Amino acid sequence: MTARRIRQVLTGQPASDGAGVRILRTVGRGQHDMDPFLMLDEIRSDQRDDFVAGFPPHPHRGIETLTVMLDGGFEHQDHMGHRAAIRSGGAQWMSAGRGVIHSEMPLPEESRIHGFQLWINLPAATKLQEPDYAQAEAAELPVQELEAGRLRVLAGRHGELVSPIDHPACEAVVLDLQLAPGGRYQWAPPAGHRALVRPYAGAVSIGAGIDQLDGLESGRMAVLHDAGPITLQAGEEPAGMLLLSGRPLGEPIVQYGPFVMNTPEEIRQAILDYQTGALVAPRH
Repeated sequence: MTARRIRQVLTGQPASDGAGVRILRTVGRGQHDMDPFLMLDEIRSDQRDDFVAGFPPHPHRGIETLTVMLDGGFEHQDHMGHRAAIRSGGAQWMSAGRGVIHSEMPLPEESRIHGFQLWINLPAATKLQEPDYAQAEAAELPVQELEAGRLRVLAGRHGELVSPIDHPACEAVVLDLQLAPGGRYQWAPPAGHRALVRPYAGAVSIGAGIDQLDGLESGRMAVLHDAGPITLQAGEEPAGMLLLSGRPLGEPIVQYGPFVMNTPEEIRQAILDYQTGALVAPRH
């Protein structure tokens, strides 16, 4: 059986977003070569000043977002009337479709925060669909106990395990793999899917033999290619990582801030719709 190999390794770059929130951006640094994934940001700090300003109300069109909290919490509010807190271990999904205005603000009691936000591209055929929203608490997410750790399904489907967030775009699957020291797991992303490994704790070795990469640490990400499974093994300390897979769209991508469409004309229309209120106006 053929195995996936490592195509490249990316290192996250410090940045800021929202009202000055400090983040580490691994995907989405000025180019779109991780189709269907547009952006992957990590927010991690035990200094409240780094994140207290949060992400005040802002628009989106043409994408889906998945927010995962490992520690701490944020409150989501949107123009559709959703208002909910996402706390440690939980996941939150939003399909912006034709238009959403929402905010994400840290909970008042939080003194530390650790989480990720992933942007997934919507196919051209569904970019103007009605927006949608779903949330899952930690206890609602399915867990597979492993011989040397555990695997949580944050979004999508993995074997017989189905997350409450079960219909992200591009058949995307987001897993949280935690391994004990020296623990091993063989991951088999669906054939034809983009596959990414993003550690957030400890270090992980990826692959085997001459293609093995040792000691991939938090803040870096492995981009895989080819097909088949790949072996993941923790180092001398426990390891935690996100495993992402999704079907590439192969469509043109034009982005202007929170709007991601297929042509410059569609971007101009999105800006105009936001300025006139049509972005979130009810359809008749």
